[in-house]
Amino acid sequence: MSQKLNLGWLGAVALGVALTANAQEKPADFTTQVPLSVSGEGPWYRLELPLNVQLNARQTDLSDVRVFNAAGEPQAYALVRASAQSSEQRVLSDVKWFPLYSAADSTERAPGVRVQSTANGTLVEVQPSSQLEAGEEVLRGWLLDASAIKAPLQQLILDWTSDRDGFQRFSIEASDDLQHWQSWGDGQVARLTFADERVEQREVSLPGQTARYLRLLWSSPQSAPALTSAQVESVSARNVPQPLVWSQPLAGSSVKAGEYTWQLPMGLNVERVQVELSQPNSLAPAIVSGRRESSLPWQALSTGLLYRLTQNGQDVMQNELQLPGQTVQQLKLVVDERGGGLGAQAPTIRFAVRSTQLVFLARGIGPYTLALGSATAKAANLPLSTLIPDYNAAKWAALGKASVEGAAVLSTTSTVTAAATTDTNWKKFGLWAVLLLSVLFLAAMAFSLLRKPPVKP
Repeated sequence: MSQKLNLGWLGAVALGVALTANAQEKPADFTTQVPLSVSGEGPWYRLELPLNVQLNARQTDLSDVRVFNAAGEPQAYALVRASAQSSEQRVLSDVKWFPLYSAADSTERAPGVRVQSTANGTLVEVQPSSQLEAGEEVLRGWLLDASAIKAPLQQLILDWTSDRDGFQRFSIEASDDLQHWQSWGDGQVARLTFADERVEQREVSLPGQTARYLRLLWSSPQSAPALTSAQVESVSARNVPQPLVWSQPLAGSSVKAGEYTWQLPMGLNVERVQVELSQPNSLAPAIVSGRRESSLPWQALSTGLLYRLTQNGQDVMQNELQLPGQTVQQLKLVVDERGGGLGAQAPTIRFAVRSTQLVFLARGIGPYTLALGSATAKAANLPLSTLIPDYNAAKWAALGKASVEGAAVLSTTSTVTAAATTDTNWKKFGLWAVLLLSVLFLAAMAFSLLRKPPVKP
């Protein structure tokens, strides 16, 4: 009898193992499958998730993302989603500024200067390379000394004398030796009188790189205003944040004048939003709010000035607002109608989120498939340090690359998904029934043995 009990328990264990194996996730359990191509040296491969693919997920935290090999076996993986706020320290520093003069009729793009600095690179004096008579010189821009700041430069904040209201547009260049300059794009600040109120835009975004010196050269108008303050915000981060990725244009709706709403495909940590300004000479102080679902109250996220104006025959535009990166699925824009508003039709917007990278350990034979889209899948990602033993920056740089093949996203049809789900459910029910019957059978045998009188010798 003992042998029969052992066989019964072994059968129950075998059924449990079979149930677990049968319940293992397969690509068909997910609504979207995307073929991947790999290059470089494995066995680890790094994939930057395209935003249009990521939006097929059913869960905000991407718990329903998987990678399978050709045999349909899941691969071990990690998600890398370092946010800008997770490991950074922001510091606002005052910097010295020095005027850059050139002759009024000069054709040189940048004024020639002579500089005097200390041994550690701090600027003491900046003078024009040639003597200029009074009335011949034009203030073309400013040289900022950021040599005392060692962290990446994130934002520039300027203030200037009130006699130069309006828009100020300038180029931004960076250097470590005052000889070789790298373009950091264009900057734009503004000071306007609007409905008896003064509206200012004094902040300019920087690319988050280090530099000892910044050179600002005015282009519209050609002469620069007199600065009264110059500050640089730097960011010290243990982990460099992932770059931003932008969505396709998203249409919205308007229920009343000056108020527009948009529904995002899923909850996302939105960090920036661009508003389409289709009409020239648009001016709109704006407030952006967000929420995760319709039952929650709106929460103010950002304020700013949106404008598209024609100046000196060119369009001057500010259509981007920075958000704190909170998870939202609905956005609302409220504009001050005294500036003319943005029209009755809701403008389209584009939103930006931090790029998400997926690293997987290739096991088995390819090709490999990215699968996502399940409301019930549980998180299965590992910490990066667990997935890659002795992980360091050098290993990250040496990882193989994976990419989505073409632009196609292969989605299983609802009929196939439903059939697969139904088939899986029937199999699960059958296995559970067999398992329960086995347990009941074993319990009955044990009960009968307990009731049987002992055999007399």
